Amino acid sequence: MARVRITVGALEFVARWEEEAAPKTCAAFRELLPFESKLIQARWSGESAWVPLGDFQLGVGFENATSYPAPGEILFYPGGYSETEILVPYGPTCFASKLGQLAGNHFLTIVEGRERLPELGRLVVWEGAQDITFTAMD
Repeated sequence: MARVRITVGALEFVARWEEEAAPKTCAAFRELLPFESKLIQARWSGESAWVPLGDFQLGVGFENATSYPAPGEILFYPGGYSETEILVPYGPTCFASKLGQLAGNHFLTIVEGRERLPELGRLVVWEGAQDITFTAMD
């Protein structure tokens, strides 16, 4: 399973696993596929949307963690200072919470559909919460 299809509303993206840099996060998240949730506009992180996961535990710690993901570099935050979440940057981002700056595991990178990331931003800002699905691709 080399790639993941990410669907947000009518938008589709294809992402590659960041296996070398975040092997534990990739392996654990792969076990959840297909994964469905809601994507909403981030409150403190700039041009990003997030999937709030509350106290969900994926069973991984920090690896390949960053606070400044580029558009399309998807992070998994394993919890700690803030709730567990998936961050989906669509523009300039500094990953943060009400408690301050955070760092999350960069485990997926969008490789197809990056040009539609600004549309994803418009969608979550102007139309609110969106269904998001992560699906394994052969």
